[in-house]
Amino acid sequence: MKYIFTILLMLALFVSCKEDQKQIDDLASVETEDQIQEAAYASFGKEITATNAITAERMAVHFESMSVGDTVDSKMIAKVDEVCQAKGCWMKLDLPNGEQVMVKFKDYGFFMPKDISGKEVIINGKAYVNEVPVDEQRHYAEDGGASEEEIAKITAPKKTYSFLADGVLLKS
Repeated sequence: MKYIFTILLMLALFVSCKEDQKQIDDLASVETEDQIQEAAYASFGKEITATNAITAERMAVHFESMSVGDTVDSKMIAKVDEVCQAKGCWMKLDLPNGEQVMVKFKDYGFFMPKDISGKEVIINGKAYVNEVPVDEQRHYAEDGGASEEEIAKITAPKKTYSFLADGVLLKS
């Protein structure tokens, strides 16, 4: 009887150790998948993750319900339309409703590469609606490489969707 009890105890111990190893292997594979997902992005500014980012479609709905001066903390995914060609100090992101989001970087603490038009980014920070004066619009148009005729057509303040980003992930 003693031997049967000892054998059962050893068998239970062996089986439980085998299950623990399987759980460790499962956890290791999850960590590896997360690392691979994060490795697909280049990080700029504050370190952020891709989790909980909303789509450009959902962000467009939020912007449409906001008034000048309203702000909301947000993280969104969108495609880059234009980047400042002087230093990479701002970028414009496309929204599906035909509008764009003007993105600036908190405290000019980081800049984006100038050749990322058409690439996907995830931005984190504060979304807001503001009114941009004529001289600032002209400055951005000049930085964006607009012609003298295009710059001259800017004659009135414009309500814009804006974003002050503290961190950006650029999809590789």
